Amino acid sequence: MDNIKFNFNNRTALITGGAQGFGLDIAKRFLNSGAKVIIWDIDSRTVDKASKDLNNSNLSSNIIDISNFKEVEVCANKIFKNSNIDILINNAGITGPTASLWEYDVQMWKKVVDINLMGTFNCCRAIVPNMIKNNYGRIVNVASVAGKDGNANASAYSAGKAGAIGLTKSLGKELADKNIAVNAVTPAGAKTRILDQMTKEHVQKMLSKVPRGRFLEVEEFTSLICWLSSEENTFSTAAVFDISGGRSTY
Repeated sequence: MDNIKFNFNNRTALITGGAQGFGLDIAKRFLNSGAKVIIWDIDSRTVDKASKDLNNSNLSSNIIDISNFKEVEVCANKIFKNSNIDILINNAGITGPTASLWEYDVQMWKKVVDINLMGTFNCCRAIVPNMIKNNYGRIVNVASVAGKDGNANASAYSAGKAGAIGLTKSLGKELADKNIAVNAVTPAGAKTRILDQMTKEHVQKMLSKVPRGRFLEVEEFTSLICWLSSEENTFSTAAVFDISGGRSTY
């Protein structure tokens, strides 16, 4: 699948949480398809490793907390002095602890929602005006089947991802009269480090819900992201694209 080429020549893509997992694979495919890529991530060690592994002059990065709007705004405005942002992949997220809602730590609940929902809002809020000015943009918000179905003992994660779906639908409609597409993707569990944040029991329960009987491969996910981010996607907006192996029924 890595051999499938998309044309991202003369496009600049910003990927949050781009130093590992989904984000890193997306960055790799974008670079191989001619894009300039900017990674935003909070973990400086993974950013350093990703930069060395990708080893590409078209790659740059910023250490940033996307849940802090002021940080996001300042960083985005610095980028705009030299470049536009044509593609925004809101990929950064955390699962948070596995706990029943009535026992969930209040500050952790807020942190999960701040990153998964407010982080997505913050990036869109700071970057969409640049896309409007250029009458071009592709935004993909990485949600989750948890945002559709709701996962027991993951109320913060499910609520944050459900919010990201609602945000996508609203923003997509607001920008529908422009050449800017805003879509969400809802993956089931995938073979990334995010699984390490969950208990084995929780992971097994997730897997048992997938009719295909396996986790999503990262490369499969990246292919969908690439199409949604490309100029080929001229009509789909405010939509939710499921990639859950048959788990979701809508």
